[in-house]
Amino acid sequence: MSLSAEYQLEVTVNQSGQVASCDNPAVPIVLLLEIQQFLYREARLLDGEQYDEWLELLADDIHYWVPGVQARYRKDVEKFSAGRMAYFDDNLEYLKIRVARAKQPNAWAEDPPTRHFHLVGNIEVEITENPAEWTVHSLILNNRHRTENDEMEIKARRLDLVRRDQDGSLKLARRKVILQQTVLQSKNINTFL
Repeated sequence: MSLSAEYQLEVTVNQSGQVASCDNPAVPIVLLLEIQQFLYREARLLDGEQYDEWLELLADDIHYWVPGVQARYRKDVEKFSAGRMAYFDDNLEYLKIRVARAKQPNAWAEDPPTRHFHLVGNIEVEITENPAEWTVHSLILNNRHRTENDEMEIKARRLDLVRRDQDGSLKLARRKVILQQTVLQSKNINTFL
């Protein structure tokens, strides 16, 4: 029985029997899986409000940007730009301040605490000119509940730069989050995307 071309998968196995690449020889499947696991771990840490551990996943030169999105005509190429309104436009220092504030007992916007999850999908990895950095596209759904019937959802596209650190670990160096909503429907954005 033969499969049609649309179901065939090109897999390269190296001499030690490990899968070296799958479909895209520029991005080995092992690397793709490692980056996926990195993003899934990040989501789990955020869901569990393990913010100090989450900060350890960030590069020292992180730029975390969530611009406000405007409904624009197709002819308007720029839907958002630097220097305009942003929900986040932070470096590591400011992200640490946000985390410290969230842990304060007087953070009334989080008492009772939010129950939330981050669903990450459609992960695609692209090579860059730097062999230790990759552009990573993904989609995220952040679902949050407070009290009995206070539900909020944030849907977004993400464009990340993931870097292999000198110790071999992966770090998030850049994140641009493009919200689906032009008007944020949730009462706050006390979450990381």
